[in-house]
Amino acid sequence: MAKLYFRYGAMGSSKTANAIMVQYNYEERGQKALMVKPALDNRDGSRVVASRSGLQAECSFVEEMTLEEAKKYDCVIVDEAQFLTKEQVQLLVDIVDKGNVPVICYGLRADFRGNLFEGSHWLLAWADSIEEIKTVCWCGRKATCNARLSGGRVIKEGEQVLLGGNESYIALCRKHWAEGRTGE
Repeated sequence: MAKLYFRYGAMGSSKTANAIMVQYNYEERGQKALMVKPALDNRDGSRVVASRSGLQAECSFVEEMTLEEAKKYDCVIVDEAQFLTKEQVQLLVDIVDKGNVPVICYGLRADFRGNLFEGSHWLLAWADSIEEIKTVCWCGRKATCNARLSGGRVIKEGEQVLLGGNESYIALCRKHWAEGRTGE
């Protein structure tokens, strides 16, 4: 029986690398896995997902996906799932429940202010399996918060979505996120 999985973690927890490896594992066994991401994520190119470790894979956009198309695959993998809308998460639920295709989503749970993203909110509500991908703060404690940086300082004001990587974000434990300490 197919399931909807939500695997979340803070920035730098290897979510995209995990997604690419899952796709590789399916394909190595002669199965087809569809990699998708929201179209607004254009950091690595319009139809590419890329991890900080150097792994990359071609992908489609979740906005173009249909239930009928998804049924042609053995698995659907979604990167940057935090950027999904409620309606897009509902489509993933339909792919699982009506199409009997497993869907594995990777994304952030919360933004730099500590608020849930829309996609994460609905995945936390509807996923059959919720798993945390762990990473560490500079102090060695588990990092659960995504701190946005500006001029090397933690900021907590601004638009929810600002695409960026290591130059814009750092994963911190809750204590150091609250204090705004980056360890430098």
